[in-house]
Amino acid sequence: MNAIVLVDKPAGISSAEVVRRVKSRVKPARVGHLGTLDPFATGILPIMIGEATKLAPFIDGGDKEYTGLIRLGVETDTLDRDGAVVRRADVPSISADKLAQVAAQFTGAIEQVPPVFSAIKRAGVPLYRLARRGDDVAPPEKRSVAIKRLDLNCEAPDAIRFVATCSPGTYARALARDIGVAIGTVAHLEQLRRTRNGAFSIADATALADILAALDSGAPPTRLIGLRAALAGIPELVVDATAEKRLRNGDSRALDSLVPSGGPLFKVVSESGELIAVARATSRVTAIVERIFNPEGTGA
Repeated sequence: MNAIVLVDKPAGISSAEVVRRVKSRVKPARVGHLGTLDPFATGILPIMIGEATKLAPFIDGGDKEYTGLIRLGVETDTLDRDGAVVRRADVPSISADKLAQVAAQFTGAIEQVPPVFSAIKRAGVPLYRLARRGDDVAPPEKRSVAIKRLDLNCEAPDAIRFVATCSPGTYARALARDIGVAIGTVAHLEQLRRTRNGAFSIADATALADILAALDSGAPPTRLIGLRAALAGIPELVVDATAEKRLRNGDSRALDSLVPSGGPLFKVVSESGELIAVARATSRVTAIVERIFNPEGTGA
């Protein structure tokens, strides 16, 4: 099986655990995922199986869309509902004008300090590991992110429902913390659901339990996304059998004078419709192969 399956991850398990459960059912195929979701979060988690794991560098850069609930008045060490309470504060009355002002403040290019409980590494060790063992961990450095859409609505005196579209690398937990501060209190993220990950939408995802049941029965999950389809957004070049053989032997010169317009990145497809390679144009007429995809899912 060489494909992507879109999992609707349930709350309560890590993204790594989703990978483990799928991998145990598709051995010996490699399995990976795009865009980690925290254990308390739900939503779309693209799982790459077999040769699809090679697609990650080419499809893991799109915007993310989230919906969620920010709980005001309580801050936790992890900035989500699973953490220990570290601070409480009164919650001021929030007018519609104030909420609109805060939404505008956090829309566009902003600077954000990621949570201490994150996978960012310091001296090769993820910060969350240092924090969990009780080390005094200094906050990570600020990073620039882009919030392209932010809708805020009061659901209760101490709760704000939000919808956000943001660039890769944005921490929704940090956004919740900072919105709380802007309102004049503290906050943490109580609910989070990812509804879009790049080109992939939650509307096309399948519950994890249903995917595992299908694999257990020996049938492939429904809604599998093939290698070629996963790269629908980049130009395509169809080559004959002679050029395919040369490419599979590592000869990028097989692409000379065949480079399609619209690049620089493009996919190379066989006459039968199978993805052979992803290549990058180096001039109008030459290109180099970035990655080869093996039809049997073996090799590098």
